[in-house]
Amino acid sequence: QVQLVESGGGLVQAGASLRLSCAASGRSFNVMGWFRQAPGKEREFVGAMSWTDSSGSYADSVKGRFAISRDYAKNTVLLQMNSLKPEDTAVYYCAAASSVLDYSRYGRIADYDYWGQGTQVTVSS
Repeated sequence: QVQLVESGGGLVQAGASLRLSCAASGRSFNVMGWFRQAPGKEREFVGAMSWTDSSGSYADSVKGRFAISRDYAKNTVLLQMNSLKPEDTAVYYCAAASSVLDYSRYGRIADYDYWGQGTQVTVSS
């Protein structure tokens, strides 16, 4: 059974940092991604990383502030979020793609087969 379990969300002040974790089990994946959804808005791409060569891609809104990495020993993907802003407030979802995706498709929700339950991140001003 495939499972993606997120953790690490919480309430922080603007300018603070948080690190989200996503523990993956059940099978191997080619791409691991993070998406977020704010109240009343559509789910949007945050960033993604190839499981094979660790190449990454980020949304412009988080580039330079967020970074994705992998803990190989724990089969976990991490999202380090620095310099958080109130507009980063959202439910953050971990996602995994079974297929080999072209770099240009990392942001496409439909290309991800598995999703975590989400973790809330709230940034106060």
